[in-house]
Amino acid sequence: MKTILMMYPKDSDGRDEVFDEMKKEISKRDDLRLEIVNNAEDIMHRLKINVHICALVYDWDSMGMKIPHLVSKINDYLPIFAFSLTHTAKDLNLSDLLLNLHFIDYISHEGKDNLDRIGKAIEAYYEKIMPPFTKKLIQFTKEANRYAYCTPGHLGGSAFLKSPVGAYFYDFYGPNLFKSDLSVSMKELGSLLDHEGPHREAELYIAKTFNADRSYIVTNGTSTANKIVGMSIAYQGETLLIDRNCHKSLANFLMMCDVKPIYLIPTRNTYGIIGGIPKSEFTTEVIKNKIKKANALAKKNNKNNTPFKWPIFAVITNSTYDGLLYNTDYIKNTLDVKNIHFDAAWIPYACFSSIYKGLFGMSGKAIKDKTIYETQSTHKLLAAFSQVSMIHIKGTYDEDVMNEAYMMHTSTSPFYPFVASAETAAAMMHGNPGKYLITSSQKIAMNFRHEIKKLNRQNVKGWFFDVWQPSDIGSHAKCWPLKNNEKWHSYGKVDDDHMFLDPIKITVLTPGLKHGKLIDFGIPACIIAMYLSNLGIIVEKTGPYSILFLFSIGIDKAKSLKLLSAFIEFKREFDANLSVEKMLPNLYSEDPVFYKKMLIQDLAKGIHGIYKKHQLPDFIYKAYNVLPEQHLTPFQAYQELLKGNVKKCNLKDLKNNICVEMLLPYPPGIPVILPGEKVTDESENILKFLLTLCEVGKYFPGFATDIHGAWQEDDGEYYTKVIKKS
Repeated sequence: MKTILMMYPKDSDGRDEVFDEMKKEISKRDDLRLEIVNNAEDIMHRLKINVHICALVYDWDSMGMKIPHLVSKINDYLPIFAFSLTHTAKDLNLSDLLLNLHFIDYISHEGKDNLDRIGKAIEAYYEKIMPPFTKKLIQFTKEANRYAYCTPGHLGGSAFLKSPVGAYFYDFYGPNLFKSDLSVSMKELGSLLDHEGPHREAELYIAKTFNADRSYIVTNGTSTANKIVGMSIAYQGETLLIDRNCHKSLANFLMMCDVKPIYLIPTRNTYGIIGGIPKSEFTTEVIKNKIKKANALAKKNNKNNTPFKWPIFAVITNSTYDGLLYNTDYIKNTLDVKNIHFDAAWIPYACFSSIYKGLFGMSGKAIKDKTIYETQSTHKLLAAFSQVSMIHIKGTYDEDVMNEAYMMHTSTSPFYPFVASAETAAAMMHGNPGKYLITSSQKIAMNFRHEIKKLNRQNVKGWFFDVWQPSDIGSHAKCWPLKNNEKWHSYGKVDDDHMFLDPIKITVLTPGLKHGKLIDFGIPACIIAMYLSNLGIIVEKTGPYSILFLFSIGIDKAKSLKLLSAFIEFKREFDANLSVEKMLPNLYSEDPVFYKKMLIQDLAKGIHGIYKKHQLPDFIYKAYNVLPEQHLTPFQAYQELLKGNVKKCNLKDLKNNICVEMLLPYPPGIPVILPGEKVTDESENILKFLLTLCEVGKYFPGFATDIHGAWQEDDGEYYTKVIKKS
């Protein structure tokens, strides 16, 4: 319910009677509630925990501008009403006039009239903070007595109410979701596909919010947004420059389009944490060398196709899954490619905190003769429904071609709540309220990092978890630069002023690795992730000895403390060497016979032993240094799959066979082999890495790694599809 916050005057010289009268008038209203606070600290506390507060009333003569200045740090749109006997215009400066501050004279005060004035200010407040499409959709949804003979067939939910199971479904979600699921036939709401009406207003609103020249709302994920961007630029036979650390959606794009990829090679460390692409990879000299090698390999394989040329399109993943950000200014100015696409699925919030300046695609001004694209998974780390994504563009582009690619991948029956949630996510980030949300999550992340390090230091003779971060992170959030040969990041040589670690992406390290080398004692991260899952704590991803946690704007102190206490409890139970049945009941239920007498330390020792036997961290490190040989483009390989020119191949026998599907271990969800590629002696570490992952699942039920593009059969072996040899 809409809430008015009121702080009574400090002196009871008759002024409190004015506030009493206001309180009485508010009590008569069913649509308003009142909260009384005693001081400025109470005001700030209530604003932080109650977002329904829509107005503040206080005594100007005792507090002056102190209250508005404090409030503006959290919400600079909030209507503030100051009762005063002494106020004059000279008490304010220019910046104060920008606040939503209203004055009421004690002498001429009338309770009901003043409440009416406050009510109008509240209406204006919601009018200001509500974005255009969402505002229109809510208004349209509230209008009654509309008889539709068009889609969707549930007609505002009424069809669900004709069935017991449908009614149960309807009751779970509530009426507004169904009422707002409207047909494109409703002309008042414009068109998402044609970018008209309120939909167009939403796109312009989002573009302004995210510092873009143009923005598009994508209702089926960044996987689709990436394809839209690619298919609006790349045409048959052209050469593209693709980050090898790309999401599978970009590999799918390469399978859909008859283009010729060459790759930017990122680094890895022994934890398996994805590193950045070195500066040299973006230089003209290195790219020319890549083209030369690609043409030589094509000639060697007797592929008389269109030669590899200078790329017309480049894709860089920024940030990486693990939170490493590039100095994007360097890339924009160095990379001599007309169209540069930053896949920014993991950093939709970067525009709203100064610590990310120069580290994301839309940062700064347009670059002459270049067009910058940035795709963002709004739903991942802002507040939007799953699948909601955005495309941002800075620079000149062919809007007609972009619209054609957009329509190719967008449903003709879009779900309007998705559109509204994209726009609302942008609205939430406007002004100081958005900055406050990001700053709050950064503070919680910083506190969590410090607490883990403190507990690690206290367990100097035993063990505890650690955090992947510089030795001194300070007390305030910032993006920490990776510096050359620092031990913490394990990448060895890195470029100056190139890669930075995002403070809200927290990688917790488990025992097992020290300075890149396996040690005798280890607790594989998969065990801890399973333990946390039993407690209802879901991690983002795991490596052999690392776990990634995302401290998004949805995080709060209680959730952070819950995670911290879970780590402490895991250590206590692990050190007590409890049974697998007690610590991991879900795992135990998968194979009670196998795990009947097993203790948790035996499980850790067993999986850690497999990692040591195969030197898994070393394989991870080496697997990404040398790419498999590209014998066909992903598009050509997919054509062979469609023709049926494929056969089943045991993963053990994959060497010297041309893959027809991408092979992608999850986590982290990055392809290690793309369609059309062949593992050779030089790239054999990739195969050893995959086989080691398979072995863990064979020996320990419940720990099988999901490898997209491969499957396990009844004989326990893993298989994939390769091209038949002619």
